[in-house]
Amino acid sequence: MPRNLPINIESLLNGKAIESNRLEFKKGWNPDGIYRTICAFANDFDNTGGGYIVVGAEEKNGKAIRPVFGVDSDSIESIEKEMIGFNNLINPYYQPAVFIEEIDNGLIVVIKVSAGERRPYKVPDQVTSKHKIYNYYIRYNSSTIIAKDDYERELMNLANRTPFDDRGNPNIGLNDISSALVRDFLVAVGSKLADEDLSANLMNVLEQMDLIEGPVESRCIKNVAAMMFSEHPEKFFNTTRVDIVIFPEGREKNPNNMMEIEPIKGSVPNMIKETLNYLKTNIIRKNIIKPKDSEQSIVFFNYPYQALEEAVVNALYHRDYQEREPVEITIEPDKITILSYSGPDHSISMESIKSAAILRPRRYRNRRLGEFLKELGLTEGRATGIPTIQTELKANGSPRASIETDERRTYFLIDIPCHPQVRGLNILDETDDLEGNLLKVYNAIKNNTSIFLADIVDQTGLSLRTVNRCVSKLKEMKRLSRTGSRNDGRWIILK
Repeated sequence: MPRNLPINIESLLNGKAIESNRLEFKKGWNPDGIYRTICAFANDFDNTGGGYIVVGAEEKNGKAIRPVFGVDSDSIESIEKEMIGFNNLINPYYQPAVFIEEIDNGLIVVIKVSAGERRPYKVPDQVTSKHKIYNYYIRYNSSTIIAKDDYERELMNLANRTPFDDRGNPNIGLNDISSALVRDFLVAVGSKLADEDLSANLMNVLEQMDLIEGPVESRCIKNVAAMMFSEHPEKFFNTTRVDIVIFPEGREKNPNNMMEIEPIKGSVPNMIKETLNYLKTNIIRKNIIKPKDSEQSIVFFNYPYQALEEAVVNALYHRDYQEREPVEITIEPDKITILSYSGPDHSISMESIKSAAILRPRRYRNRRLGEFLKELGLTEGRATGIPTIQTELKANGSPRASIETDERRTYFLIDIPCHPQVRGLNILDETDDLEGNLLKVYNAIKNNTSIFLADIVDQTGLSLRTVNRCVSKLKEMKRLSRTGSRNDGRWIILK
């Protein structure tokens, strides 16, 4: 069965889907240089997720020169046969994936090199030479170099240390993976795999997406497959959700006046989408000031959407999915706080964290998850998140965001300040029939003290903002309270 490239070939050639340090172009078939790069990508020194080698194309500024040079169709078969022998020279054995793509009325060979499960790998400097000298190779920026001295020692320390998201998980079954979510992703990134019959060939498609590991007799689906394509990843990664809590008067001023939004669950892309939809609909407000001495209005937001987008994506991308803690978003009159576990990599200095400028980790925690989010356009994957947040806040006229962690790096907290000209937390709708709405919400809770806010919305036909306002008012009137956790608690009707 022919293999289909899991990402769109145009995005690959344009350098949009893959960072330049994970992409190498070769005009022709040069096995000596190509296999040194294959070895480097397989070692995945920075945990960025391997890389791609495009044979038959030249590069300029990280993009393929078009039209591509191409590979003679008569040489394709011989290249594939040669690779079988050269793969055996990699120690331990490693086999990259090979794809033949038609582009610009010609053919190119795309070699996809996933991060190896048995690193470190070494390969002869010249695979075509009779006298073979072996070395370990790594990527340094966009170059392939021999791992020497400290680099070699550090590479040795990475032996059998596969990031959690890229490990196989025997508890994940094929039925846990949603073929609909897989197809939505493949369509979004423009992969030819979207044309496959996923109902019959889901395992084969997952394998081509490098989401399966292990020998034929004991294949395992990787953790990242459940993160991306399971509707209930919390089955495998406990407490995977986003909790949103609102303190209309501020947490310190009145901690008892709070509203808890229904936890946001699902796949990582879904949690990102639903969280941002909530913030955009219920929290973000546009403000217009018309100065008396100028015809031009001043337009700003209490929170710029792009800043919140970067912060939410970063929290779900870089969190530790082995931690039993949710991503927590706290909304107060003067700021939004986003808390995730665990904290930033120890390779990032405390000075850099306190400056809240650019945080460039030595290696990424979730290399494959980041790769998928990058293909969806949700993250740049180049340590640009914090700079983007600060740039958007500055352009909006808002103060800088601040970052906090502890010495052990057990958590990551970012405070995004509200625009100084916006007073209070203007997120609650005033309604014409407050008394009637209070009665609707009160009766819904009285009939079912275990009811969730989303169910109250369905029963009453009120908006979530109005339901939250009514619940807060009922608590203030001492007619209602709540006990227990968000998921297992219940309402208490007071006299």
